[in-house]
Amino acid sequence: MYRKHFGLTRHPFAKDLAPEELFAAATGRELEVRLGHLLELRGIGLITGEAGSGKTTLCRKVVSALHTGLFRVFYVAHSTGNAMDTYKSIAWELGLPTERSRASLYRVIRAEVTRLCLEAKVRPILVVDEAQHLRSDVLEELRLLTNYEMDSQNRLCLLLVGQAELRRRIGMAVHEPLNQRIVVRYHLGGLGRDELPSYLTHLMRLAGTELPLFEVSAAEAIFQATSGLPRKVNLLAHHTLNAAALARAKAATAEHVQAALAETA
Repeated sequence: MYRKHFGLTRHPFAKDLAPEELFAAATGRELEVRLGHLLELRGIGLITGEAGSGKTTLCRKVVSALHTGLFRVFYVAHSTGNAMDTYKSIAWELGLPTERSRASLYRVIRAEVTRLCLEAKVRPILVVDEAQHLRSDVLEELRLLTNYEMDSQNRLCLLLVGQAELRRRIGMAVHEPLNQRIVVRYHLGGLGRDELPSYLTHLMRLAGTELPLFEVSAAEAIFQATSGLPRKVNLLAHHTLNAAALARAKAATAEHVQAALAETA
């Protein structure tokens, strides 16, 4: 409805933004620096954040920019099964046959990682998303998967991405060996209060307008209601523009945000 009213050429809050179109938030820049450090060390990284903080999107942005001749990224998500299920998912991403036993899968995965490092001369990176759902035994198996030649070499870079619960779990005594192996950890927060107006302006510009469609009071109301979490911001801003269009307003106000809150509750 509001696209026509405001003269937008596309949906401003689409989930499929290209990596180069993502807003350059301070948290995103910090994450890029930390992940760059992780890739140099070839260790284990832990990226956490609240639901809707954009951690998956930002991690994808960083790894998509890596040189394909130097790095090979493998992505596994929603691993809620046992170690065998996880190994099958990793083997599938590596293009390996799915062996019938866990021991066989473990060996072929490690052999392929070694081949990529020594023969293909590329650094393999395994990204495990939604890792807060991983069972404790699976977390331990992933740690063992990164051990090469009695810890003298790091061939597989492992990046665990998940919600805040994952950070708490890994801090438990049962996961102390894994916790000690983590070389980079970062908890992603929401957009800052001063960043949110620029974020909305950025999305409106991508959608085809330079007009200030959100008044200062509207941006502040959106921040207070969402704590700056991008997914919540996008949803509330979407309904706010709808409310503004229904009122035939030239820009969204705090009153329009209040009207939109009922749609997002």
